[in-house]
Amino acid sequence: MVEINTLEGELLFGKVLTPGGILERGVIAVSAEQIFYVGEAEWLPAVYAAWPFTIEKEGLFIPGFVDVHVHGGAGHDFMYSDSEALNSITKFHCSQGTTTMLATTMTAPKAAIDQVLSEVDAYRSRNMPYAQLAGVHLEGPFISPKWPGAQNPEHIVLANIEWLEEWETHYPGLIRQVTLAPEREGALTAISWLRRHSITAALGHTDATYDEVITAAEAGLNQAVHAFNAMTALHHRKPGTVGAVLGDHRIRAEIIGDGIHVHPAVVSILAQLKGDNLLLITDAMSAAGLSDGEYKIGDLPVLVQQGIATLKDQPESLAGSTLTMIKGFRFLVQEVGLSLEAASRAASLTPAVSLGLERIIGSLEAGKQGDILLLDAELNLCDVWVQGKKITF
Repeated sequence: MVEINTLEGELLFGKVLTPGGILERGVIAVSAEQIFYVGEAEWLPAVYAAWPFTIEKEGLFIPGFVDVHVHGGAGHDFMYSDSEALNSITKFHCSQGTTTMLATTMTAPKAAIDQVLSEVDAYRSRNMPYAQLAGVHLEGPFISPKWPGAQNPEHIVLANIEWLEEWETHYPGLIRQVTLAPEREGALTAISWLRRHSITAALGHTDATYDEVITAAEAGLNQAVHAFNAMTALHHRKPGTVGAVLGDHRIRAEIIGDGIHVHPAVVSILAQLKGDNLLLITDAMSAAGLSDGEYKIGDLPVLVQQGIATLKDQPESLAGSTLTMIKGFRFLVQEVGLSLEAASRAASLTPAVSLGLERIIGSLEAGKQGDILLLDAELNLCDVWVQGKKITF
């Protein structure tokens, strides 16, 4: 055990968003990757008094963002990534406040998914200098051909337990979330398998009825990807997938907070119904951080115009987003009307819970990892700390 009096650390003074509310005159003591104290400045233990400090009277410290659904950024796609590309993606999203993320795949041939798992596993074995890759989110290939969205329907297959077991054997703990269509053959068995292995079982790109989703929730389904998009809609006589997601407390709901995929009023309704079960995601693709133009998501061509990504050959189909977490956080507060506390839960703590990492990340508390953001009065991002280290971009 490290003795506190042998540590050297940093004190961050200012407004601090904690699970108990905002401290107007707060302080964070961070050292050796860890937060040692969060509280009122006047109650700062004397043992930390000699540490160097940063005073930000107008700033607000909040926990780093956790993005469980992101396909790429800065011109790179997780489907075609090596260590250099992974550095570029994690650096860009870290510069936008993401401190932990999942490398999200597309519906693709098994060999392509194998390659992503291999690259991410190797990357995680080394020091990750920017946002930390907590693992992989497989968005498909076990989805519905009726709702492919920006996924290539040629690669859609039924849920395959043998593949899942092979991946888990070769890369234990690497896969943290799998998106599938719960109504498809073999899906319920896969959902049960995923939950036994502490992997989030998420519905998405699905034609499921209300009853089929409820049955899946009983089997362990516990999340919905990009709520309202690529799933059967709510009707007052046919509640569909959306109705089940809205009404079942066992299912957390992801939301793309860009005002394009879902209207702010609908996001507000979702937030009121889901409460602490709301997760902010970006669903960002390779064009995030770059200008308008032609790109790819997986192996499909994408056209980005005014920051909106659509399939080049199907302009009515959205193809991920160019969103960043800091923009999504501001959207939740400034456009949807969520409190800072509720927006922070959706952007940090609830996704940490979905990963089973809430004891390590997701909030500013003593004993947790030093993943910290400093925002100004307009909620612009000023500084980022990952594992207690201030990051220079």
